[in-house]
Amino acid sequence: MTQDKYGGFWRRAMAFLIDMIILYFISLVLFFIGFMAMHAGSVYRSPGVSLMEMMEGLAAPYYIVIIIIYMLYFIYFHGIAGQTPGKMILGLKVVRTTGDKMTLGIAFLRWVGYIISSLFLYLGFLWIAFDGKKQGWHDKIADTVVVRVVKEEYSNT
Repeated sequence: MTQDKYGGFWRRAMAFLIDMIILYFISLVLFFIGFMAMHAGSVYRSPGVSLMEMMEGLAAPYYIVIIIIYMLYFIYFHGIAGQTPGKMILGLKVVRTTGDKMTLGIAFLRWVGYIISSLFLYLGFLWIAFDGKKQGWHDKIADTVVVRVVKEEYSNT
């Protein structure tokens, strides 16, 4: 593969931003559903327990659910289609360097690589800008690359 086929840093960053906006709206909806349920249930709360104290008690479970949703989002889209909605919009696709099909297991490994890439001041993501194959640490861990895909034009013939 030639270098111009690889998805570059800025294109990938924009795709990730689109995905994060989608996930933000999903988490916002879940927050409001949880808040409304908590507010409706506040009638039945124990005496002396404020609504804020109830919310503090539910913060950890909320964040755990959000992390699971983020994980499932990236694993599902990368494992099944090789593209998240952000990558689809920007014409990018995750593929194995060996040419093998993406699997949910490889997508999970790539997601674990996301955690590792972010642990050291996001250096694993910045690595994309300087790597010859435009691979971040998560790509290297999962043996994947992100490539540009050309949308096929359909003809009526």
